[in-house]
Order: sequence, then structure tokens, then C-alpha cells
Amino acid sequence: MQHDVIVVGGSYAGLSAALPLARARRRVLVVDGGQRRNRFAAHSHGFLTQDGVAPGDIARQARDQLMAYATVEWLSDRAVGAERTAQGFRVHFEAGEVREASRIILATGVVDRLPDIPGLSERWGSRVFHCPYCHGYELERGRIGIVATSAMAMHLALLLPDWGETTLFLNGAFEPDAEQLAKLADRGVALEREAVARLEGELELVLGSGRRVRLDGLFVPTRVEVADPMADLLGCAFSEGEFGRIIHTDAMKATSVPGVYACGDAARMGGSVPLAVGDGTLAGAAAHQSLIFGLAGA
Repeated sequence: MQHDVIVVGGSYAGLSAALPLARARRRVLVVDGGQRRNRFAAHSHGFLTQDGVAPGDIARQARDQLMAYATVEWLSDRAVGAERTAQGFRVHFEAGEVREASRIILATGVVDRLPDIPGLSERWGSRVFHCPYCHGYELERGRIGIVATSAMAMHLALLLPDWGETTLFLNGAFEPDAEQLAKLADRGVALEREAVARLEGELELVLGSGRRVRLDGLFVPTRVEVADPMADLLGCAFSEGEFGRIIHTDAMKATSVPGVYACGDAARMGGSVPLAVGDGTLAGAAAHQSLIFGLAGA
């Protein structure tokens, strides 16, 4: 057996999953394709001791600290296939390498699928966001918008007034009922029913009629897709939600496939660096203990 655990994904969740295993002197391979979800953001917020630090700096420091452990190996590649063996799993990589391990931890992250509005994707992570806890404070209680993609926009619209003067752009995605309208009014949220045609300038929404609305920040509840096919290839079950499907896990981050664990944005609704770190730590500890005590039900 080449490795005790292969961690697929080397961002915050994967790095955190590998650390308790490394500290237990287990042989760990971390494989990463280099596509962090928050690579478009200039700063990360809400993570104790790292508030306001560039996301790439956090990831680099974490990798440097992890790689100081002698039993950890890093592979810059993508996992493209896997099968079960008598001892665990065999994993195939894009460059042609094949490795084996007793356990697999999937920390692959997700891809955000944005509404098809010209100019929106170019401002993703700089003026267009998905999480007010991560980016709302820096808007200095300015003018905030939210573009609805489904009725789930209500949740975000009711949160956002704590960060600034909020307008909900329905954009044809849904129509609030009487109860929802009352809640929006109680929170002081303005409604805009005219469709958003495009984004221009620093952050100016051009509506269908040509009318322009300037904002300081815009939030979009995106749909997400797991960024890597490994969970499907291994036969893991998924949970369906309003924002997409994620890998289904139990309370200890075990998937439906014995010996496979999942953590981070790919295995929980809602994403942030501190949540990914905590999720990864739990998955790493659970995978380690399974090497000692065996798999549940085994």
C-alpha cells in the first residue's frame, strides 16, 4: 500500500484534512489541480487570525506547514479514475500515474454556475459575491443588490440589510407572495422587477429599459456543481438542494462508500474558509480513526 490516505483536493478543506493524518505520522498524498473556488477574491474574511489576508497567501502558508511533515507527499495533478482493491483503492491521475491507498478523502470543492448576465462573471469576487459574511462588511453599509436566481434569494435578501441599503432584483426568477412581501418591507428591502440586461463600469446594472442602477456590491445565490468527477466515479450518494447537489456524508464526513470521506464545499451547503477548515479537520480525524478501529459496519 503506497499511502494510508489520498486526499483529492489541496485547498482549505483538503489541507486541513491532511494535517491530523500527518501529525499521526500516516502516509498521505494530497493531489491538487490548482483551482481554488475563491481564487477571484482579493481578500478572505471571517477566519480567525487570517481576517483580511489574501486567499492564496492562506493556502500557501498552510501548504508550507503541511509539507514540513515527512510522511506527506504533494502531487500537482487531477484524479480521473478510481476503483476498489482488496486493500482499499487505486486512483488514476491525468498525467498517467496510479497510486493506491486505504482511504480516500474528497475535498474537491465546487464550481459556481453564474446567471448568464453579460459583465457579471468578470466582476465575480471583486464586486459580485455569494456570501455577505465574507464580503458584506467591506461595503461600508453602501448600496447593495441581490439578483434572484430562484425563490431562495429571499433568504439572502432578508439578511443583507444588516450590511447596507438593499434592493432585490427579481429578474424573472420568482414573484414573492404576500407573506414574503411583508417580510421584505419589514426589513426595508426595495424590489426591482425590471430585468437586468448587463453590468458595466465598476458596478452599474443596466436594466432592460436602459435605466441604470449604481451599486457598491452585488450578491448572487449561485448554483454549484462538485468540481471533480471522483465522487460519481466512486459511486458516492449525493444530496440535492436548492443551490445544487453535494456529496452526502454522515456526521463524521463518511460518504455512502465505505472508506471514502468528503469535506468542504463539495460536501456541505454554504461555503467559507473557516467552515472548510473545520470540515476538513473532522474528515481527516475520522479517516485516521477508521484505519485503527475499522470502518463502521465492517
